[in-house]
Amino acid sequence: MNALPQEIPYRPEGPQPLVRSIAAGDDYPVQALGPLRAAVEAVQGMTLAPVAIPAASALAVASLAVQGFADVETLGGPRPVSLYVLTIAQSGERKSSCDSPLMAALRAYEREQALAQREEIAAWENAFALWKGERDRILNDAKKGKGEKRVAARADLEALGKAPSAPPGPERTLPAPSMQGLIRQYRENQPSSGLFSDEGGKFFGGFAMASENRLATLAALNDLWGGAPVRIGLGGEGVYTLYGRRLAVHLMVQPGVARAFMADPMAGDTGFLPRFLICEPPSNIGNRPQSQVRRDDLALEAFGARLRAVLETSLPMAPETRELMPRLLPLSADARAMLSAFADHVEAGQAPGAEFSHVTGQASKAAEQAARIAGVLTLWRNLDAPEVKPATMADAITLAGFYLSEATRLADAATVSAEIDKAERLRKWLLESWAHPEITPREVVQSAPIRALRESPSARAALASLEKHGWLIRLPEGAEVRGASRKEAYQIVRAAHEV
Repeated sequence: MNALPQEIPYRPEGPQPLVRSIAAGDDYPVQALGPLRAAVEAVQGMTLAPVAIPAASALAVASLAVQGFADVETLGGPRPVSLYVLTIAQSGERKSSCDSPLMAALRAYEREQALAQREEIAAWENAFALWKGERDRILNDAKKGKGEKRVAARADLEALGKAPSAPPGPERTLPAPSMQGLIRQYRENQPSSGLFSDEGGKFFGGFAMASENRLATLAALNDLWGGAPVRIGLGGEGVYTLYGRRLAVHLMVQPGVARAFMADPMAGDTGFLPRFLICEPPSNIGNRPQSQVRRDDLALEAFGARLRAVLETSLPMAPETRELMPRLLPLSADARAMLSAFADHVEAGQAPGAEFSHVTGQASKAAEQAARIAGVLTLWRNLDAPEVKPATMADAITLAGFYLSEATRLADAATVSAEIDKAERLRKWLLESWAHPEITPREVVQSAPIRALRESPSARAALASLEKHGWLIRLPEGAEVRGASRKEAYQIVRAAHEV
């Protein structure tokens, strides 16, 4: 290889790996959790996990508990207080250990209800058997006769009425259901349910999110978030529509799963991703000495007692259809004024080039998210609360602002990651397939088998990244490359000694 011109700097450290760095996020505003704060800090003290993980669990559990009782007033009208939460953390971050203490009272309640229902289920099974036997007898008699007997059979069937309904099951959560499974949950069990999983990859990689089902799943989950009726086909049963159902979601996923989900155009284009409160806290792994573990059993007992009290309160619903009939939780005048000011601030931030211009989906829902969080905190304190107070709205705006900042940070990281991916593909092609010691932007555009680099701005961005990391050295303007003077060209560094 020809000696390099003297103007080219020497890099003794050699080429550096291309790193997908994610800027550190803001500290979680735990002080804004209000009535949930003590339990969250108790779980964090036990696990030494990032506080954002138990905070997300507490918000989701509280949302699940109270969502059937009231819809909250927002700037766009009444909305459910249902929250969709996505927590991103690597394996070993103690996601399950954070979730379990906050779900313990719910799991205990479900077990107790299942045991208590044994006699009720046995009575229903007997009643159903009698009903079915009588129906079969009427149908058999109708088959044997004609005319008047068939008319009489029709009248007997009408008098017999519908089959006795099975008692609803006590289960409030499902880990990774198909949409058909979720509809059956609503039809046969509870009208207020949750999609909760500390292994959210099972949902994203499961039947509901398979390519042929994904659009229908996202549409149905969007409808549930908005409180709209859910309409979906149930195989041989035809199309089924359910009214007055509520869904809370908390999915804990590893970073790789989250990246794939967040990069899926369908998740963004359908508006599904922007409905989530997303957080990826910095890891605490390697910094969790047992000497720092602390317990606060009283705080966890108080949280469990409040959760049980809410679960034991009868949901407002129609007895026949079990359609929820939540009341309206209004905002106080001051709380509404605060929410309006927050909405205006976020709206201004969506202007071209402003801080939220690349996350307009999340930003446009930030004010509604704040109202939903305020509704959850208010109802957790008191199911009969007459309105959302200003102090609670202030806390909710702080939390919604944090989650919006996380969405912004992670979107920035995704953009950086995409650029790094392009540069890495270019690096491999240059080292493995390009025969010359130099490269120009025009040659990248014309020759590199990378569709994303077919335009000069993208090619120059990738070349700049490789130069920054020491894989390329920019030649002086006018350097001769393959018999021609080049305005822009780069020397390829194939090994450290070539620098």
